[in-house]
Amino acid sequence: EDGRRLFRQLAATADVILETFSPGYMAYMGLGYADLKKKNRGLIMCSLTPFGQTGPWKDYQTSDLLHLAAGGQMARCGYEDEAVPGAPPIAPGGGQAWHIGSHYAYIAIAAALVSRSVTGRGQYIDASIHDACALTTEGHVNQYVYKGSVVLRRTGGGNSDTGPNAQVLCKDGKYVNVGQVTPERVLMLAAWMDERGLAGDLLDEKYRDPGVISENQSHIRELFVSFLATITRDEAYHGLQKRGSNTGAIRSPDEVMQDPHLEDRAFWTDVEYPEIGKTFRHTGSAAIFNGSPWRISRRAPLIGEHNEDILCGELGLSKAELAALIEEASE
Repeated sequence: EDGRRLFRQLAATADVILETFSPGYMAYMGLGYADLKKKNRGLIMCSLTPFGQTGPWKDYQTSDLLHLAAGGQMARCGYEDEAVPGAPPIAPGGGQAWHIGSHYAYIAIAAALVSRSVTGRGQYIDASIHDACALTTEGHVNQYVYKGSVVLRRTGGGNSDTGPNAQVLCKDGKYVNVGQVTPERVLMLAAWMDERGLAGDLLDEKYRDPGVISENQSHIRELFVSFLATITRDEAYHGLQKRGSNTGAIRSPDEVMQDPHLEDRAFWTDVEYPEIGKTFRHTGSAAIFNGSPWRISRRAPLIGEHNEDILCGELGLSKAELAALIEEASE
């Protein structure tokens, strides 16, 4: 009860509460949104759970693997039969499902904060990991809903139900990520390929007809892939970008950390970790805010690091009372 009392005190002045307990647990403890908002009209509370607060799956046990399977990610990850016959689906690593759900949760919280700035009212957010995963499968769900077509797993493929692989090997053993050669790009790319005598028949007048290009995509792609094999990844990347093609260089993590574009935009931020006497490089702002400069003020707090500051400083507990609570919790 002492812990619930302290929680209610914190909630009375809090902007946001984020919780990940099983559905109904907070209400059972007398700490549900309906109880807490009575003393804080502007409170925003977000519950992030595997399947949401309602519905037939709300009490199911789960894991990251199950979320990625049920959400559809694994239906798109892996190798097509032509590349690896009978290959299984592949689950991404690193707790991706909870990262996806967390993105949806913080976007909803940010929207609720904006709404509160206008209305003065808080709100309750029921965020579901499963819903977030099902909405983050590129375009294959939409393809099925609107076209009735199933997007098959493709090695390095995109979000359409047709089309070639996207990753192409270059001269230096590295890859670029490119899509289909669109009609408006064929003649421009053909002129570039012709500089190495590798344009084949692409300079022929017939390729001014989009219909001919559509019918000959496999042939065009074959010539294009052969051309890219004669130049380095960065030559391909910059050359295609210069010619208006949506292309990306596939880089290793170390290469990304040394990317001159990100360096030029001061994207990386050095953050000190005083307890171990080291500094680590962190990702920085996704945009440059000239009117409201952005910065990382410090590393993320350790678990319980600010307990004394909050419970003694903000709620007024004595250090003796805090010590008693800690002792009681450890029994």
